Amino acid sequence: MEEQTVEGRERSRVVLAYCDSYEEEAVYQALKAGVEALGGMAAFVRPEEKALLKPNLVRRAKLSRAVVTHPAVMGAAARLLREAGVRKITAGDSCGVGQATAAAAAVGMDAVLERYQVPLVDFTGAGEVSYEKGVQAKRFFLSREVLEADAIINVCKMKTHALERVTGAVKNMYGCVHGLHKAKGHTLYPSADSFARMLTDLNRFLAPRLYIMDGIVAMEGNGPTSGDPVPMNVLLLSRDPVALDGVFCRLINLKPELVPTNYHGEKLGLGVWQEERVELVLAADGETAEISMGEAARRFGKADFVVDRSRVRSDFWVKMGRFFNVFQKKPYVDGEKCVKCGVCVESCPVEGKALAFKNGRKEPPVYDYKKCLRCFCCQEMCPHKAIKVR
Repeated sequence: MEEQTVEGRERSRVVLAYCDSYEEEAVYQALKAGVEALGGMAAFVRPEEKALLKPNLVRRAKLSRAVVTHPAVMGAAARLLREAGVRKITAGDSCGVGQATAAAAAVGMDAVLERYQVPLVDFTGAGEVSYEKGVQAKRFFLSREVLEADAIINVCKMKTHALERVTGAVKNMYGCVHGLHKAKGHTLYPSADSFARMLTDLNRFLAPRLYIMDGIVAMEGNGPTSGDPVPMNVLLLSRDPVALDGVFCRLINLKPELVPTNYHGEKLGLGVWQEERVELVLAADGETAEISMGEAARRFGKADFVVDRSRVRSDFWVKMGRFFNVFQKKPYVDGEKCVKCGVCVESCPVEGKALAFKNGRKEPPVYDYKKCLRCFCCQEMCPHKAIKVR
């Protein structure tokens, strides 16, 4: 497929494939149309290569809550790889809490992948790799299965995120960092901007061949695990994760540049988000045609999607806010929902913990905001929707 250009510059192609249900054949046909609009699966993986499917399996949750990549999307991706003659395929992730295999089993993803002889594994081991081209991160501790793969296909989920506003194509690759090193990463890169630059370096290093976003049912509000499911009826596909996440933003009436992974992703050369530099293609009803961002937002968007659209303060006020511990978003515990399970305390990456039980477990844990990094790992891992951000 020929590269599209605007004023001599390359345009990144993003495909929006319409799909209004998770019926397996419907998902397969929609994903197939989307992949074909990008040149077909053979353009991404050769038959002799080892392919890795990387879903979002952040933690165990009911399928109806839209926390993880839907099994039907993973099954369709595996089926397309098999049809392209790819023989060695693995799927896996490294969860924030628990095991990826348990999270997959809870939603039936393991059974779907078994039909295509694709094992789903918990990422194991940790190999330290250096990345001298990294701007924020010069080294990573990556899982063995990731390092052994020739071609990574990122199958992410359309969701909100307390730290980065949204989690999509760029953010999903953080699951490739092994085990405890994920928690440590939040202490090394504590701000939304430093974390986004690290994620950009990670994507540049791993260079996934294809990004697929499951947006058939997305998550709005208190994401990425405690929000509310909302139908968006789309799959988004691209080689460019920044362009893909940028289209996601426009569908939910969020300025793409407000998302740190978009802003820094473009600055560091990972991709582009400006409307004039993205070619958006609609695959629907058996046909494929270019569509404007405005038309896509009108037909497939949700302008009142619940997401943080607040204005970004200047660097001066951000620094002052951090110094005086004011004007910052903070996690807090909803005492009526808290069951005192302690997952939030276990998830806190801060040495000495930024929240703890003060009176056994008779009361919910209490924050020490002087220690808190605002990484929101506690909010992300809470299984009972008891931690919110204000």
